[in-house]
Amino acid sequence: MAPSPPFADRLLAWWDQHGRKDLPWQHPRTPYRVWVAEIMLQQTQVSTVIPYFERWMQHFPDIAQLAQAPLDDVLAQWAGLGYYARARNLHRAAHMCMQRYGGALPLTSAELSALPGIGRSTANAIVSQATDQPSAVLDGNVRRVLARHAMVKGWPGSTAVQNILWHEAEAHLPQHRGADYTQAIMDLGAMVCIRTAPGCEQCPLNADCKARAAGAVQRYPGVKPQTKVHERQVYMLIMHDHARGVLLERRPPAGI
Repeated sequence: MAPSPPFADRLLAWWDQHGRKDLPWQHPRTPYRVWVAEIMLQQTQVSTVIPYFERWMQHFPDIAQLAQAPLDDVLAQWAGLGYYARARNLHRAAHMCMQRYGGALPLTSAELSALPGIGRSTANAIVSQATDQPSAVLDGNVRRVLARHAMVKGWPGSTAVQNILWHEAEAHLPQHRGADYTQAIMDLGAMVCIRTAPGCEQCPLNADCKARAAGAVQRYPGVKPQTKVHERQVYMLIMHDHARGVLLERRPPAGI
């Protein structure tokens, strides 16, 4: 049997046929638009983000106008998306871009990661989509794809597991089409390699997916370990003046 084409080639071929190519931040795909979209998409589904993104661009079409806007106006346009720290970070980062980069968004992962609200994965997603330079991303959808494909054990929120997943993400990068590849692997996790009832038969990576071969797709990625709760018996002394209706003292007896 002939070996399967490289991971990235199969993924890009699938995306060319089935991927999302009409998202508003793709037309035009500018650094600013990609940045705003990536922040909005943190913890929020694409279908929810689209109308917010379009309204945001009408009010704040570039970094300069975002930086000049009062924070209250920025928060008003964000209202309903939740996690309001994201909007505050966008506003703060816009001010930093005006002060440090002449109103432009920096396009290196290190510089982007130094801005508020931008971590390693988000920085790389911005770089790859804004410059077409292949850069590894590791959002929730991508972690799921990679954890299943390589059958990476453990909770992906732990440092050890994240390090393994970053290695996997970097190992599969193509030599070109960075923007398309980033969108492709995120789309695969959102559309096919979903949390429950994944469409393994339609997955372009199913030929060498280790979790599928082991019949263990639903066990990956691993869940967060439960925190152990220890019970402790405590005795309280409560003194109350019933005539005055006043709580006089409430404390554990001596030695407890």
